Amino acid sequence: MSSTFTHLIKLSVGTESVESLTEWQETARLRWPDKQPRHVTRMWPKRADEVLNGGSIYWVIKGVILCRQRILALEEVIREDGIRRCGIKLDRPLIRVEATPKRAFQGWRYLPPDDAPADLSAARAREEKLPPELQSALAEIGVR
Repeated sequence: MSSTFTHLIKLSVGTESVESLTEWQETARLRWPDKQPRHVTRMWPKRADEVLNGGSIYWVIKGVILCRQRILALEEVIREDGIRRCGIKLDRPLIRVEATPKRAFQGWRYLPPDDAPADLSAARAREEKLPPELQSALAEIGVR
């Protein structure tokens, strides 16, 4: 396996907050035998070895990167339509990161480690959460 790694970044469409993403994943994970959350996507990462060598998926919520989850595995998922998809198996805790604005894009993208927002300290992660729009506005002017 390669000694380098990369992350993925993905819009969390329809999510209002980190808490609503957590709630959705808690319900959705129950349909998997191991009860781990997954994000199922059509495309398989060509850089799978790098993603599996320490990568996380960074979630964009309402135009702001707010959290991440470690990627545990990439698994083949075949749904009723018979099409092969990639199930990105995720660690359960959502780790809050510094609020970082991100413009909309389709699908997922690679996110180099040097471009990834820093994790919030345990103390900051417990602070009362600001609305995503305010987090975005503050991040735009360099206040995190």
